[in-house]
Amino acid sequence: MAAGQNPEFLWIGCSDSRAPADKLTNTDPGQIFVHRNVANLVVHTDFNLLSVLQYAVEVLKVKHIMVVGHYGCGGVRAAMGNDSLGIIDSWIRNIKDVYDKHENELLTYNDLNERADRLAEFNVIAQVENLMKTSIVQKAWSTDEYPYLHGWVLDLKSGMIKQLVEIDASKMDEVGGVYKYKYANVLV
Repeated sequence: MAAGQNPEFLWIGCSDSRAPADKLTNTDPGQIFVHRNVANLVVHTDFNLLSVLQYAVEVLKVKHIMVVGHYGCGGVRAAMGNDSLGIIDSWIRNIKDVYDKHENELLTYNDLNERADRLAEFNVIAQVENLMKTSIVQKAWSTDEYPYLHGWVLDLKSGMIKQLVEIDASKMDEVGGVYKYKYANVLV
């Protein structure tokens, strides 16, 4: 381990203590680079996340970035309600935007647990889309096919991971015009 690290994966996961990346992936130290925050958010003003992302992509040259949410997420569940919880309100506001975007479908779930689990899935997909909109990922895609972006959700009961979305550089056209950056006079 002292010689350095060469991980192929960046895991952006929830802070929940039941979802540790190394245990879930059965990886050894040095095999997976990890960033965790409440509800696995990719927020463009979070310099901690952006620093991890830039280091992973530009220095470590990771091949895959996984955004991994989980069913039964407390942050997602809190975002569904109207109770003020303190400073976390500002953080989960990002999930409230996802809820608002998908409210019509979410309200078809009468069971609150099912509704929260579906919101957890929508949240993962939204965070992968946020990754696509970063200049860090787009810059990497302008010269390489990597990193591949994956959106996964973990079922804490079964331990199984479900893939929700997978995106590579060929999907760059799906990024809206104002979110695309230019590199070396080439629009990616």
